[in-house]
Amino acid sequence: MSNRKYSTEHIDYIKANISGCHFKELTDMLNKQFGMNLKVSAVVSLADRHGLHNGIDCRLNTGYKPTQFKKGIIPWNKGKKGVTCGGESTQFKKGNKPWNYKPVGSERVNTDGYPEVKIADPNKWKGKHILVWEATNGPVPKGHVLIFGDGNKKNVEINNLLLVSRKQLVRLNKHNLIQNDAELTRAGIVIADIYNKIGERKRQRKG
Repeated sequence: MSNRKYSTEHIDYIKANISGCHFKELTDMLNKQFGMNLKVSAVVSLADRHGLHNGIDCRLNTGYKPTQFKKGIIPWNKGKKGVTCGGESTQFKKGNKPWNYKPVGSERVNTDGYPEVKIADPNKWKGKHILVWEATNGPVPKGHVLIFGDGNKKNVEINNLLLVSRKQLVRLNKHNLIQNDAELTRAGIVIADIYNKIGERKRQRKG
């Protein structure tokens, strides 16, 4: 749904109800109030564009599986505007930080061109695309990797992140099936599966 379909009334409703409300619940409320059929991801995106946060799910979390933290544990992104939900905390005492110190929640682009987020001190970083995926779907399964549907490593929107097995990835790279369009790349994954199936049949015949 495009921006022009959202009215001031919609935005005001979100502002009035977002505090302390999980995005899944907020989406249900919004749909019921205005007779809409929005997805949770659409409401998260809309809230983010207007700088609105609920204080319990970070903006990377669509609300289907809100990130849970045990009592006493401070979230990796606490206090960092844009990827976080609240105040700042570090293990360094005031006045005792190195000149190049980056607080938890800071972002950078690594030498391979992947955006990363600092998730813990002293120097623990994680791919932003992985954090986006995990906030919605949980940990990346063993033997699988995430690829960018449009080939752009900086596009970490959840709909652009595609989960593939390493076996699929081999075929995708071998046949140049990762395109600059997410839908074409999804089709490429299907083709990769066909290639793998053909390979399996050939091996079975030889055996």
